[in-house]
Amino acid sequence: MTSELTTADATTPTPPPDTTPAYPRRGNLTLAAVLLAVLVVPMSISGTAVALPAISSDIGGGASGQQWVVNAFNLAFACFTLVCGSLSDRFGRGRLFAAGAATFAAGSIASALAPNIVVLDVARGVAGLGGAAIFSCGAAILSSAFDGPARLRAFALFGTTAGIGVALGPTLSGLLVDTAGWRPIFVIQAAVLLVVLTATPVIGLARPVGVAPAKFDLLGTVLLVLGLFAAMVGIVQGGPWGWGSPAVVASFVLAVALLIGFARVESRRPAPLLDLEVLTHPRFMALCLVPVAASFGFVTLLTYFPTFLQFVAEQSSAKAGLVTVLLTIPVVVGPLAAGRAVGAGVNPLVVIWISLGALIAGDLGLLLAGPDTVVAVIAVPLLLAGAGMGLSAGLVDGQALALVPEEKAGMAAGVVNTMRLGSEAVAVAVYAALLTGLATRRGEEGLTAVDAYNSAFHTTLVVLAVVVAGLSGVIAVLLRRGASAS
Repeated sequence: MTSELTTADATTPTPPPDTTPAYPRRGNLTLAAVLLAVLVVPMSISGTAVALPAISSDIGGGASGQQWVVNAFNLAFACFTLVCGSLSDRFGRGRLFAAGAATFAAGSIASALAPNIVVLDVARGVAGLGGAAIFSCGAAILSSAFDGPARLRAFALFGTTAGIGVALGPTLSGLLVDTAGWRPIFVIQAAVLLVVLTATPVIGLARPVGVAPAKFDLLGTVLLVLGLFAAMVGIVQGGPWGWGSPAVVASFVLAVALLIGFARVESRRPAPLLDLEVLTHPRFMALCLVPVAASFGFVTLLTYFPTFLQFVAEQSSAKAGLVTVLLTIPVVVGPLAAGRAVGAGVNPLVVIWISLGALIAGDLGLLLAGPDTVVAVIAVPLLLAGAGMGLSAGLVDGQALALVPEEKAGMAAGVVNTMRLGSEAVAVAVYAALLTGLATRRGEEGLTAVDAYNSAFHTTLVVLAVVVAGLSGVIAVLLRRGASAS
């Protein structure tokens, strides 16, 4: 690993020395193209779930088939993010980004035309593959195309745009389902990405400067993808199949075996798909754990808090959706606020610590929620939890990529986003299992269904806060080791 990774300043990581840029410096157009594509991916993730009832009534498929409309996308996204990022370092980030946009558009068109649930599930998996390339290559393109304050602004907008996508997805999908049906959701996604494809000449297709094309690591790619796939299947199906069921246990055992094999293969490759030394860099790994903490402290709430409001507080779905906006507003404005703070001289690590503290405070503050919940009482905890996500989104990506050599930015972006999406799947699955198990136990103890769910929800909030606090402790240790090493 080069000196950039091992000696970068812990406070304000600096990028490698500037050489001939890997991409044309047509900054605004490049930024617009990347952000437009980045908008679609989280919008597709958060918005598709809203359309599931309409999809079910149209083409059927049962509960399992409907759930895989979401799961197929997430699995493909998580499994291929690192692969796409690493390949972009070798064969051109603009080229892989364009391929990702085209793949996502093709998957969306196939989704819109799907005659049955099987075709729709497969098409969503194809779109997830495209989304993996968009996110990993998009971040690497911004890292290469911008320097200094411009890079800080670019990654702040990156995080804000992703937040807008998360917030806009359910609203836009709900509107379309009510007025035109579920198929136009995917048509619009495809149309946006076709517009993005017209900008690929601006982004450029070349490899990073000084990087020669390398032999494709087929064995490493197969082992990694299959290993991640097995792990994700175990996580996603742990609840439906049972965590101790033979199929789930076999999935995890297979995942461990495949990923160990991947590590052994990569350690012997002259040009590995994943440079394992990156994973030994304490500061880089500390930054990678920040979105993991956000997955437990924020994503779980975004997924399940509306259900709590409807079942325990007896609010309508419309009101529950409006209350949940308090969670998403900080995700939209937080990245820009963080970028401005760092640009004004605030230590980026201070912003990150504030975000982690906000996650813990927000989760614990929601212990005030209950059957007689008043929005004014839970508004501050919701805003805090949202700020915990928003302040670190984008900032973490830029800081992490600044720690690696420019020619490995794609791989680094792949690692960050693999940990981000993988941890979201883990967090949501563990949360659901814990909440369901506790609610069932409290019900067996004689509580009403509402009281049992309320009690289980409160206990789970404490667990989430403890997990975020534990991850914060690990992050602190890694940052301290990084400072000592430098």
